[in-house]
Amino acid sequence: MRLRPARPSPYRGPVLKRIETYYDTVPRSSARAEEFGPLTLFVREGEGWPFYARPAAGHEGEVPVAAVERVRARQRELGVPEAFEWVAETTPGLRAAVEASGLTVHEHPLMVLEGPGPAVPEPEGVTVRMVDAGDPGLESAVAAPYAAFGFPPEPGTAERTAGRITAGLTRLAAAFDEEADGVALAAGQYQPVGDVSEVVGVGTVPAARRRGLGLAVTAALVADARVRGAELVFLSASDADVARLYGRLGFRTVATALIAEA
Repeated sequence: MRLRPARPSPYRGPVLKRIETYYDTVPRSSARAEEFGPLTLFVREGEGWPFYARPAAGHEGEVPVAAVERVRARQRELGVPEAFEWVAETTPGLRAAVEASGLTVHEHPLMVLEGPGPAVPEPEGVTVRMVDAGDPGLESAVAAPYAAFGFPPEPGTAERTAGRITAGLTRLAAAFDEEADGVALAAGQYQPVGDVSEVVGVGTVPAARRRGLGLAVTAALVADARVRGAELVFLSASDADVARLYGRLGFRTVATALIAEA
């Protein structure tokens, strides 16, 4: 079942253009771009989670199935997942080509923060704070979202995250258990590019869910981003139920983020 179209907004067009610029820019700090006509494949340089393909900057028209299949062949050659990410409303012609090539498309509400974001009471028994590169809780904070999603972090993930924090490419927040010093129960990040920031990877370990920790971490990330000059803060929710939770922080759905996988 497809998500309902996002409610029309007079600012949606300019906002989506800024998000598209962001999506084309943020992978380039740690990946090279290989061009395939209307598509760009980002290939990670060094260790870390592999990237994806997406529409080339400025391309909003149709995408031939042959272009999708060329990218998929290159991904197989590189030994990386055959994955594509894009915004439905910006590149509506890509979905048919991706599905015709045999990939499965997943829909996620694309949400933009309206206003500064409300203050969220800190849940009882935890301390929510930003985590710097030298923080003793860094490794636990990096591991928490991986535990939330059901798999361990790759070796070196904490060190790479510390490097990105030092370089100003990533900001990390976590909710730490006050009874178990240094143990993160939830964490998440945002990645700033100019005055645009995307909140990503917010997750809570299974044993600590339903305590509002994810919202508290997100609120901390939003507050930090605003202080550091972010004018546009956005995220992709996993589904409509999660989108309703982010709505409590002031996020509103403006479009649909699509992810295609083999």
